Amino acid sequence: MDKFTSEHWLELGAMTGCLDIVQNHPRLLRSLSWQDEDYPGNVLEVLVSIVARDTDNFSRMEEFVFSRFEPPAETVSSVEVGRRIYFTPSVFQAPHGGVDPLLVAVMMPFESHLKPVYHAIKAAASNQGLVCQRVDDIWENSTVIQDIFSLIFRSNIVVCDFTARNPNVFYECGIAHTLGKHVVPIAQHDSDVPFDLRHHRYFQYLNNAEGLDQLKRALSKRFDTLTEKVPQRFTLD
Repeated sequence: MDKFTSEHWLELGAMTGCLDIVQNHPRLLRSLSWQDEDYPGNVLEVLVSIVARDTDNFSRMEEFVFSRFEPPAETVSSVEVGRRIYFTPSVFQAPHGGVDPLLVAVMMPFESHLKPVYHAIKAAASNQGLVCQRVDDIWENSTVIQDIFSLIFRSNIVVCDFTARNPNVFYECGIAHTLGKHVVPIAQHDSDVPFDLRHHRYFQYLNNAEGLDQLKRALSKRFDTLTEKVPQRFTLD
């Protein structure tokens, strides 16, 4: 609220239909002008009164503040549409730096028989000029789950292989969806995809030479579509 001026208060009052509350409060504008210690309390009184008059005013005030004072948060979503939600993780630490629009993160089991699948995904990414990484490609933190979160956080696209219904992959997919990433699900069998995720389109593949070639071509096409939607910049607000 350091940059909130009396003009902002009057504009907010007029926008919410509560100009009289702002103007008639005996201390709000005066305590702001003189930077008095009771200013925060006066702010609370006015805000409560504005919301009490119309509960929809809460969202109106939120939009007003966001439109004029961008909060100190990082834009990490791959899709810059819809309502923006700002939150502070309690389990993970947000990594430093922004989002890499060319980074594809891969969430999948680490079984040896799935290595050719990862190679196919990497080849598909490379075909589109993208960089593909799995958590075993990096070691930046003392815990694996923090590296996983950091990788998803920094990525633009997240490929999730649901093969064998690995619970870790489902957890990682949930993180990717929450962060607003472009999630590309793949699986070897329909039964690998749980009910709650069936409404998302996914690529079904066979783990053989022909099947992996088809997977590579399908992912290349999908990556090409998604990279056309890459914003001109990923910003630190």
